[in-house]
Amino acid sequence: MSTLLSALRSALFLLVMTATVIPWAIAALVVSIFTRGAPVYWVCAHWLKVVIHACRVICGVRWRVQGMEHLPQTEKGAVILLPKHQSTWETFFFPMLMSHPLAYVFKRELLYIPFFGWAIGRCDMIHIDRRKRTEAWNLVAEQGKRLSAQGIWVIMFPEGTRIPRGQAGDYKSGGTRLSIATGVPVVPIAVTSARCWPRKSFLIRPGVVDVSIGAPISPEGREPAEMMKEVSAWIETEMRRLDPDGFNH
Repeated sequence: MSTLLSALRSALFLLVMTATVIPWAIAALVVSIFTRGAPVYWVCAHWLKVVIHACRVICGVRWRVQGMEHLPQTEKGAVILLPKHQSTWETFFFPMLMSHPLAYVFKRELLYIPFFGWAIGRCDMIHIDRRKRTEAWNLVAEQGKRLSAQGIWVIMFPEGTRIPRGQAGDYKSGGTRLSIATGVPVVPIAVTSARCWPRKSFLIRPGVVDVSIGAPISPEGREPAEMMKEVSAWIETEMRRLDPDGFNH
C-alpha cells in the first residue's frame, strides 16, 4: 500500500512539475529578450523553488541543512561548489537554497529538453560537450574565470553523473583545476537525496534529505588531483555519517 501511495504521489508531483515548467519557461524566455543575467536566473530559480516545495507537500521530501556559515557572506565572495550527486533533487534545490546566483556546469544535451532546456539556455551558465574533453575544459576555464570574477558561484558535480545510494563515483578534478586557475576556493557538499529520490527512479519516497556544507578549501599551493582527493574524502566520510543505512545494503 505504501508503494502504491508513493507512486500516486510521484505521478501527481511529476504532473505539477510538467504543468508549471511551460509558463515559467515562457516567462524566462520573454524576460531574456529584454535583459540577461540575474533577472533571467531568478525567474528560473523561482520555478525550482515551486518544484522543491511541491515535492515536500506532495511526496513528503523534507530537508535539513548544516554548514551555511561556510559560504561567503558578501556579494563579491566567489566559491566553486562541489556537491555529491545522487538525484535530480539537489540540482533543483541549490538555487532555492542559495541567495546568490549559481552557474551550473552541465552537459549541453539538457538544452534540447523542451521548455526547461530552452530556459536554462538563456541563463549565464556553462554547457559543455562531454565528447570533446579538451574543448570542454577550455570552455569551463574561460567561462569559470569570467563568472568567478563577477562573484558568481560556479557549481560542478565532480562525479559527473548521479551515483547510487551507498556508492562513490569517480571524482574528476575539473572543479579543483578551475579552483587553482581562478584562485577561488572550493566548497564540498554532501547530499543524501537518494534516500528519497534515487537516480533513474520514478518513485519518490517521503523522508529527510540531509545537506551538509563543508569548510572552503583554498587552492593555494595545491595540485588538482591531490585537492580533489581531499574533497572526495570529506564528502564520502560525511555521507557515511549522514546516511549510515545507505552503506549497509
